[in-house]
Amino acid sequence: MLIDIIAGARPNFMKIAPIIKALRERQVAGGKLRYRLIHTGQHYDSRMSGQFFKQLGIPEPDYNLDVGSGTQAEQTAAIMIRYEKLLITHRSSLCLVVGDVTSTMACAITAQKMGVQVAHVEAGIRSGDWAMPEEINRMVTDSITNYFFTTSEVANQNLLRAGMSNEQIFFVGNTMIDTLLSNIDRLCAPIFWDDFRLEKGTYFVLTLHRPSNVDSIELFQKMLKIIGANTRGLPVIYPAHPRTAKTLSGLKELPKNLHIVEPQSYFEFNYLVKNALAVITDSGGITEESTVMGVPCMTLRDSTERPETVSIGTNELIGTDPTKLKPAFDKLFSGKWKSGKIPAKWDGKTGWRIVDVLETMFSNSLKSSA
Repeated sequence: MLIDIIAGARPNFMKIAPIIKALRERQVAGGKLRYRLIHTGQHYDSRMSGQFFKQLGIPEPDYNLDVGSGTQAEQTAAIMIRYEKLLITHRSSLCLVVGDVTSTMACAITAQKMGVQVAHVEAGIRSGDWAMPEEINRMVTDSITNYFFTTSEVANQNLLRAGMSNEQIFFVGNTMIDTLLSNIDRLCAPIFWDDFRLEKGTYFVLTLHRPSNVDSIELFQKMLKIIGANTRGLPVIYPAHPRTAKTLSGLKELPKNLHIVEPQSYFEFNYLVKNALAVITDSGGITEESTVMGVPCMTLRDSTERPETVSIGTNELIGTDPTKLKPAFDKLFSGKWKSGKIPAKWDGKTGWRIVDVLETMFSNSLKSSA
């Protein structure tokens, strides 16, 4: 069985690394599964892509579709056209997609139209917010997926309600946490650590990039002002996405304790998170990592596709109303933030569970064709 493993954007890289590692080790032990890594090129900046491949031990892609920048429609079309050409000339047995980026949806559609089955890692998560491009990607991908690898019981129930069968759903855990746990001892301080006089538990990490938070200059400015005023003079480290950095450069006044830095590599960024007093974010993946590292997390969104980080972990859903930030900071500084627990199967063994399922699928397909 030849498996296409699709990666296109930064969040994908942390999710595929454990799967590739397990496949390679299983091959050495005589396993029959084979894979090829396909990088769509959705993220093409070395800070957003190349560094992650190197640090996480991901091999050079077998194919790079080099789609580059563009609107979501332009990227989707380019990925589909180029992946289709590859499948026409070199067909695979299974297309394995991860997460919820444009590449995930585009390759899943293309594979199904070419008669190639699809497996979705991190399937079944839902925010309920159709204004998020990722939510559309999730729903489309899951609607045409054959095999679902899930991170939580909530995701399982979402899929069952959508009409999927128990036989299609495999609750395996979270590959992002595999990557985190396998690299936790390799995390290292960024180059500005000493310049900003950072120490464990004496600063905040901020990541804001969603259009609902950063596209309105007035709202964005108000949110940053309230964050600056309520972090009690402690440094706020903001690794800003290039698009967001451009918006920040146009703001009239920024808090004095806000430090805007370039996007960080995997090791440096998670070192910052691990040692922070708290994280302020509108990202989904960071809520998972902060939960496992036991770091308080404030999510500036009105909904989340990862409810287990709130019900079980260290995350709190604050919302997009900036006035709700002050009570959250007061709760943190008073020492009343919840300690949280780690969700089931977030134990660093998810990649192996996925490969076990894939090998069973391969074995069953051989029996059915005999």
